[in-house]
This record gives sequence, C-alpha cells and structure tokens, in this order.
Amino acid sequence: MSYSRLNVPITKVAKYAGIAYLIIFVTGIYSNFFVLEGLYVPGDAEAIVDNIAVNKFFFRTGIIGFIIMVIFDAFLVWALYQIFKIIDKDVSLFAALLRLINVSTFTFALCILVDVLNLMSIDHVSSDFSKEYLNMQVMHTIMAFNSAWLVGLIFFGLHLLVTGYLIIKAEFISNITGMLLIIAGFGYLIDSFANFIFADYILYKDIFISIVLIPGIVGELSLTYWLLFKSNKLNQINQERIIR
Repeated sequence: MSYSRLNVPITKVAKYAGIAYLIIFVTGIYSNFFVLEGLYVPGDAEAIVDNIAVNKFFFRTGIIGFIIMVIFDAFLVWALYQIFKIIDKDVSLFAALLRLINVSTFTFALCILVDVLNLMSIDHVSSDFSKEYLNMQVMHTIMAFNSAWLVGLIFFGLHLLVTGYLIIKAEFISNITGMLLIIAGFGYLIDSFANFIFADYILYKDIFISIVLIPGIVGELSLTYWLLFKSNKLNQINQERIIR
C-alpha cells in the first residue's frame, strides 16, 4: 500500500483533499459573495462603513470563513503534492509551491481585512477620528485586501495551469477536468491583470468573473468529485508506476 510521508494511505489523502475542497468552496463562496459582496458598495465609502457597522457580526463571520478557507487551502498544498507526485514529482512540487505562494499572499491580505474591525472600533473611541476619514480608510483597506488577493490569484491561476497539465498527463483523471482547470487558470490570470490594467474594469467585471467562475467551478468540482469517489485505485496506479 502506498503511503505519504506522514504514513497516511494515498487514497485517504485524496479523500481528505476532496473534503478540504468542499470546505473551501462553501467558506469561500459565503465569505466573498455573500458577506463582502453583500456589504461592499463600489465607490460609496459611507455606505460601506454603514453596512459593516450595522452588520458587524455578519462581517466577522466572513473573516472567520476566510480563515477556515485558508487553513484547508494550506492542507491542499501538501495533499495535492502527495497525489500528483505519482505523475511527476518535480512538476507536482512546482504546482504546490505556486499554491503555497497564493495561500501566503491571501493570509497577508486577510490580515489587512481584519484591520477594518480595528478602524471601526477607533470610530467609537476617538472623537478626533472624523467619519469622513473613517469612511475613506475602511474603503481603502478593503481595496488593499482585494489588490493583495488579486496578486495571490495570479499564482493560483498558474497553479491551475500546472495542475491541469498534470491531470492530462496522468491519464487516470478525465482530460476534460484538466482542460477546464487550464482554462480557469488562464481566466484567473486574465481577470487579475485586467483589474490592474483597466481603469474601467468595473464595467466588464461580470464578463471577466464568468470567464473565471464557470470553468473554475466546474473544473475544481470535477476534481473534487474524483478525489472523493474515484481515487480508490491510486495505490494500484502508484505501484504500477513504481514497477515501470
């Protein structure tokens, strides 16, 4: 039986990775699309602060969701490396390093987002802290969080490109899954760079988001399904490759 370095059977690593992916999907969608997107009003700093002030607990749950997401994403760095090193150890390590950079960058971005809570508390403590200044500081902090996250997503996009290549090379996972991850990888790169290049990005945001989300969700859900339900032969596959 094939084991990881922590003496966990590779098939169990795959199952755990599938569970981690599901948790990342749930927490990421909740924290980003329900919490942040729900509270953020583009270009209206006062509305953003008012929304957060009224929904502080809701905002805190979004941060907690992101923390849970980043923990399981860090686990995936190790787990996916253990799985795909069966195909190509060096390329799998490269994919893991790219994802690790993304996780590290997002952790830094999350520290920036947490500072919004500190800014909101200052408003109640210092009379010299004007409402207008608070509004601008909160909006700029959220924008800084978004910018740092976008930098991380560049590396995540590269990770998907390499992972897609590994899946196609593997032959025991559907090539469609690999192609979808490659398309999603290019989508993340295009969307991230478009944010930095185009001043009127907001006008085309929905188009860029769809380029990322459709292949990304379908591709990563397809990989998640394989990890959970179709990875039972990983031990056998690994042994056959060792014999070759």
